[in-house]
Amino acid sequence: MTKLNYTIIGLLALVAACGQGPQQSEATEGPAAAVEPTAPEETEVWTPVPNKVDPFGQNGAPSDAIVLFNGQNLDQWISAVDSTAAQWTINPDGSMTVANGTGDIQTKENFGSVQLHVEWRSSPENTASGQAKSNSGVYLQNRYEVQVLDNNDNPTYVNGMVGSLYKQSPPLVMASVTTGSWNSYDIIYHAPEFDDQGAMSRAPKITVLHNGVLIQDGFDLQGTTEYIGWPKVSPHGPGPIKLQDHNDHSGVSYRNIWVRPLN
Repeated sequence: MTKLNYTIIGLLALVAACGQGPQQSEATEGPAAAVEPTAPEETEVWTPVPNKVDPFGQNGAPSDAIVLFNGQNLDQWISAVDSTAAQWTINPDGSMTVANGTGDIQTKENFGSVQLHVEWRSSPENTASGQAKSNSGVYLQNRYEVQVLDNNDNPTYVNGMVGSLYKQSPPLVMASVTTGSWNSYDIIYHAPEFDDQGAMSRAPKITVLHNGVLIQDGFDLQGTTEYIGWPKVSPHGPGPIKLQDHNDHSGVSYRNIWVRPLN
């Protein structure tokens, strides 16, 4: 065999070895290197055991929930304007209605990431149009709004319609019931995180079910939900849950409000 042939064979062997290198590395590093379990018990996890929760423990709220409104009083709420007692109207049916001009109300307690349940009803007496027809809103951490609005036969800009994350995300579908009937929002909210320089390292994320229908699917908010201008970002910690008085005789009512902090 000539010297040239030996050289060619050596080069081919080197190429083959280089081609096999990464494959061999992948087979001997990381999870693939672990010995495959041979019995079902080897992949069973027994601790810690999740806490047991009664899903209907407190008048329809889960047993580990904080009931924010039970239909009897506004003890969990204060005025968002001046922190005095909330002035909204308690109704005989166990709901509360926005008292026009008294201002937004917010929880006394501050929250971060939560599961929030809210039921709301538009007013049959409200015959306005556009953004004036039974307008209110549910705010997470006093900054991020899920829009409440009567859009039955009442078109408006879609990033401000019922179920929108105001001025940021239109709902996937419009799932409202008839005007004057009770709607529900079930909201899963994950609070934002900020780095040492005050920049948002993890955006606030919201999932919303409207009457059991998914309308916001883990949307990452860009910042606050502003009426005018772009979303704003500033570092913050836990904040109150707020309900809006739109100050236009909206007539919106709320009932059965509870929250589960997500730690």
